Amino acid sequence: MSVGQDTAAERPTGLRARKKQRTRDDLMRVALQLFTTQGYEATTVDEIVEAVEVSQRTFFRYFASKEDVALAIVSLVEGQFVEQLRVRPPEEGPLSALRAAITAGWAQIGETIEDVAPVELVMKAYRMIESTPALLSAHLRRGSETEEEIARIVAEREGLDIERDPRPRAAVAAVCGVLRMAGRVWGGAGHETSVEALMALTETYLDALRPSLAGDWRTADGPAEAAGCVPDGRASASLAQDVTFT
Repeated sequence: MSVGQDTAAERPTGLRARKKQRTRDDLMRVALQLFTTQGYEATTVDEIVEAVEVSQRTFFRYFASKEDVALAIVSLVEGQFVEQLRVRPPEEGPLSALRAAITAGWAQIGETIEDVAPVELVMKAYRMIESTPALLSAHLRRGSETEEEIARIVAEREGLDIERDPRPRAAVAAVCGVLRMAGRVWGGAGHETSVEALMALTETYLDALRPSLAGDWRTADGPAEAAGCVPDGRASASLAQDVTFT
């Protein structure tokens, strides 16, 4: 499944297509409501279709499984990141383009999902995925497909053969690893549940990436100071230098 599909800019326009999209959106929204209130494992497909007033046959016309509908909103959001990367200016270096695409994607999350579910519900769904082993495993498996798609975009931007040059995959693996770490920290106790809080935390971790890898760890400065991160979790300045592929 390509995460670049079904973004907000690709909403259907024909009457029949819009009706189908509304049914799909209703199934996604109701499923997330049930998953986040009574638990993923405790929720059945029968309950979802009963709440939407459609048949099981209709459900399986849109989603292959309960897992599929649980992760569909994540694919929507990640698809926005991918599309943002595709339109970044060609003169931007790889890390700068990736960081800017991620920031732009989060900034437009409301537009991306507003026809499907409230942002607050989507944020709860992200935490639900992080705390549900079966969903987290599936999310990570699908994430590997997303990483490959992104790495190929980066390689194309830089004019590289991805099968001969390891740098696009290495850079994307590092950035995606940072995103997963930020999500786990945000999903833990003591953090705000807002999009803004997740954006700030993500930017802080992204800005720490290059100095964390390239700097001298054997200094007197602590990790936050060495990385240029501020104590309250706000994003630090943009990466001072970028990785250049030549």
